[in-house]
Amino acid sequence: MKQATTSSPVNPVYRKRLLAHRVGIALSVLAMSVGLLVLAWILVTLAVKGFGALNLHLFTQPTPSPGSEGGGVSNAIVGSLMIVGLATLVSTPIGILAGIYLAEYGEENKIASLTRFVTDIMLSAPSIVIGMFVWALYVATVNHYSGYAGSVALALIAVPVVVRTTDNMLRLVPNSLLEAAFALGAPRWKVAMLVRLRAVKAGVITGVLLAVARISGETAPLLFTALNNQFFSADMNRPIANLPVVIYGFAMSPYDNWRELAWGGALLVTFSVLALNIISRTLFSQKVPN
Repeated sequence: MKQATTSSPVNPVYRKRLLAHRVGIALSVLAMSVGLLVLAWILVTLAVKGFGALNLHLFTQPTPSPGSEGGGVSNAIVGSLMIVGLATLVSTPIGILAGIYLAEYGEENKIASLTRFVTDIMLSAPSIVIGMFVWALYVATVNHYSGYAGSVALALIAVPVVVRTTDNMLRLVPNSLLEAAFALGAPRWKVAMLVRLRAVKAGVITGVLLAVARISGETAPLLFTALNNQFFSADMNRPIANLPVVIYGFAMSPYDNWRELAWGGALLVTFSVLALNIISRTLFSQKVPN
């Protein structure tokens, strides 16, 4: 005779958890879809209105005077590269060294805890507050706007990003790798710089690129520090043109030519930041060593 089989009833707790899991997954997919839809909407609108302004004059001619035709944003492009480049040059070594200090000594003294606390505050601080701080500390003292002031403001924004990324990446290095280096008699500073940092160099470079992408489109700090310049200028000790402020001013102007240039500049900034993010997540992607 065949033995009768009876199916055991489904555990109600399991059924409740399965339902909560499915609802959570559905809400997550819905939220992701809405976010991607909004992002695609922004990119498509920017591409449609910005590609019309892309021509050789955009990259070779300075910003035009009010009411005139033609022109470009070459002075703003050069100014942005100078300001962001100097800010990156200042913030990168400071951020990496601070991140190494936090990873090596973060559990041993109160200074490291205070540094991490201040870093977290600066990560969430509004950029306009940092711009006002640099204005009060530097611009109001020398009585003129300058590209140097803009670089200082952007560096203050970039440093916490580099610090936090470096700290997190260094903490992912396995202890076995560090113990092997110590067993060979290497001093702690050499282990930190030549072993631990080298093991996660791709992740640190990714943090630097993300910091550059973070500051490339900042407008508020530059309004209080670098301001703007209608003419081409490479003097960092004077007001200097930059893309975020030019976009802000041209987008609110009554001139069609200026608004078209603003769309072109916005397209340049957006796709430059997008390219940096793609590069940081592909070319410099690296698995943590086991």
